[in-house]
Amino acid sequence: MTSPETPQQVIVELCRQFYGMGWVTGTGGGISIRKDGRVYMAPSGVQKERLTEQDIYVLDEQGETLCAPATPGLKVSECSPLFFNAFKLRDAGAVIHSHGVHALLVTLLAGDRDVFECTEIEMMKGIAGTGYYDRLVVPIIENTAHERDLAGRMAAAMDAHPKATAVLVRRHGVYVWGKDWAQAKTQAECYHYLFEVAVRMAQLGFDASAPSRPGGHVTAVGGRT
Repeated sequence: MTSPETPQQVIVELCRQFYGMGWVTGTGGGISIRKDGRVYMAPSGVQKERLTEQDIYVLDEQGETLCAPATPGLKVSECSPLFFNAFKLRDAGAVIHSHGVHALLVTLLAGDRDVFECTEIEMMKGIAGTGYYDRLVVPIIENTAHERDLAGRMAAAMDAHPKATAVLVRRHGVYVWGKDWAQAKTQAECYHYLFEVAVRMAQLGFDASAPSRPGGHVTAVGGRT
């Protein structure tokens, strides 16, 4: 009988997958898992695809370090305050931070709006509590020079959008959370799909936030079909 996966194993495996998907290149991005009163977190500023289980920090639920990596020079993730927002405000079991290109681009498509919206796109159904005909709304917060300084803005956006399971950061990326790592991963994949679709629709002159007209015609930017 095989032993169950540890959070450290899951983080290492997912970071390698996310690197291949372009979410955590250049040492950016990260993931944290909360389980049994402990928080497991990849360190900051490291090659995510080369992480080992011994590189993972173990914290308590107040953010105090219980076990630090033996590798010299490592430090706890700059994203830590933002991960803890999801743990404390949403009772999340895992949080993923991605620097995916389309996550950045949709914050530019939004212009001066503080939300990304889409509707009637099939992969919306992969987001908790969201159906095909619903309007999916993801808050957008403004970026800062240092990741940790985003925590207050993220918390405010979460309070303003209690149904949200993600927060976009303009010109930066996205934070996605779920009840456990599997749901967080699934939702992150769905969000990235939706972001890419929105960008491609905009390139073709269509608005991802506009519902189909009667008869199934998608509304184009400016009202054309």
